[in-house]
Amino acid sequence: MGYRTLKGIGTAELIIKKSVFIGYASPADTEEDARAFIAKIKAHHSDATHNVSAYLINDGKNFAVRYDDDGEPKGSAGKPVLKVIQNKGLSNVVIVVTRYFGGIKLGYGGLVKAYSDAASLAVENAGIVEVYEMEHFEVTLPYSFFHTVRETIKKAGGRVVGENYDEVVTFTVETRKGEAERLMELLRERTMGRARLRRLFMAPFEGNL
Repeated sequence: MGYRTLKGIGTAELIIKKSVFIGYASPADTEEDARAFIAKIKAHHSDATHNVSAYLINDGKNFAVRYDDDGEPKGSAGKPVLKVIQNKGLSNVVIVVTRYFGGIKLGYGGLVKAYSDAASLAVENAGIVEVYEMEHFEVTLPYSFFHTVRETIKKAGGRVVGENYDEVVTFTVETRKGEAERLMELLRERTMGRARLRRLFMAPFEGNL
């Protein structure tokens, strides 16, 4: 199982009827990370009229959804920002949209659009990635099967993340969770049983394939 999140921090700035909207979007592994990011932006823009925020955390174990209008009319700011996260199918993401009021009221619909647009642009500038929990195993093989094993791993969607060359070759292989057993069996077949395979139980790791 995987999820969609942000590649990094993205920012965007819009000027709408003299009001300045600055969007910040960031990945956040935990609710504490999300709150810390919000606090950081609020401190940086302590002179702003509003610092609207929303986050969604879902790592398979923990689930948290929050939004804050920060003084804007109820439902006109934080909720639209949260909807950007939900509509893009993102998890483990926090967004803050800062507003410096320019003296012209936008109305409820105008606020919804302004906050949504700033959040969307910040997400777009951050970039979206698919993240998967990974499994690892070790395969030891004679040199005669070097190319066969390399190609088999690559075509099956795995990745060699460690190599050792001695009397035999040893690869450390990374693959998406749930796919290691299938790839290990395939390597046994392709090497006619001459490859030695061993599961590795590493610390939890997430990566992109």
